[in-house]
Amino acid sequence: MSQMLAFVIVVAVLFIGDFISIRTKAWIPSVFVCAVLFLVGYWTFFPADIVEVAGIPPAVASVLIYLLITNMGTLLSIQQLKEQWKTVVISLSGIAGIVVVLFTIGTLIFDFKTVIVAIPPLVGGIVSALIMSEGAAEAGLATLSVFAIVIYAMQGFAGYPLTSFALNKEGNRLLAKYRKGELAAVSTASSPVVEQPKELKLFKNLPAKYNTDYFKFLRLAIVGLLAYLTSTALDPIITVSPHVLCLLFGIIATSIGFLERQALQRANGFGFAILALMLFIFDGLKVATPSMMMEILYPLIVCIVLGVIGMYIFSFIIGKVLNVSKELAFAVSLTALYGFPADYIITKEVINSLTTDEREREVLENHLLPPMLVGGFISVTIVSVILAGFFVGWL
Repeated sequence: MSQMLAFVIVVAVLFIGDFISIRTKAWIPSVFVCAVLFLVGYWTFFPADIVEVAGIPPAVASVLIYLLITNMGTLLSIQQLKEQWKTVVISLSGIAGIVVVLFTIGTLIFDFKTVIVAIPPLVGGIVSALIMSEGAAEAGLATLSVFAIVIYAMQGFAGYPLTSFALNKEGNRLLAKYRKGELAAVSTASSPVVEQPKELKLFKNLPAKYNTDYFKFLRLAIVGLLAYLTSTALDPIITVSPHVLCLLFGIIATSIGFLERQALQRANGFGFAILALMLFIFDGLKVATPSMMMEILYPLIVCIVLGVIGMYIFSFIIGKVLNVSKELAFAVSLTALYGFPADYIITKEVINSLTTDEREREVLENHLLPPMLVGGFISVTIVSVILAGFFVGWL
């Protein structure tokens, strides 16, 4: 397959996902549609390396992940993180729900090692899935090694539609309150889209004409490099994911005026970066062959269902305690099943489907985007890696 044909096919899949999402007003999220189409494609005529042939090898995706997570940090602020303490608690409660239910009910159905391998990928992203997959392979557990990757690749099939459903209900509730004058138009520091004064304080004397797209990319890359170097320097003492530090350093760099908010968007690189990252995520489906899926289908479905039930129960309880709606609490806990950028994309899709009024969209973004972003960051980026590092020693 030629490079351009491969590129046209994979981008067409992304567009079909968008088209169906728009037609169904986000009740069927684009990420879910794309995952189904990629899976069918790999089972029929897609070459296994179609994403790499299309021009998005892992090395490119890795660089873009650094830039995107650093840019994600520019959407948040120190003040906002303080305000989102309830989100952190809800996210952790959802993870606790997965762990408790799988360790109790799950171990009654499957062997202990199956549950151990399932939890970190179910809670988080590709890093935790790879840790458990490699650990299972080293322990001679070939089937569980595949299981770790497939459960990561397939968990979104539950997370995407459930999140869309929960956010639709929450968005309609917020819109009804706003239209009655019962909801503030702007959530002060909580808004990830409101421009802040005195951006780029460190470059206040730099003429605007020199703040080119390349300069924006350079500063994002420098922050990403600092995160990587810090992670490497800390490695002999404590293992800290450079991606965790990217988000933290992005927040700090924005606070001190080194980065502007939404720097990647302003550098005109956000759209392509998201496209490349989504292709990289769907590339993980190439390992989910029909024979593998049939072999692990039962534990796959049961573990995901039990995990979702655990998340709902625990997030519902904590949401009641913290006076957070059950829909928003459940949506926040569900970010553990996919993380960034899917949490951002699904939230934006739902918001755009609920209203065409820019003011109303701003209100919904102020109330929905921050908790969804923080929830995904806490579960996928931090906790899942910690759990994987701990659980892999039990195999």
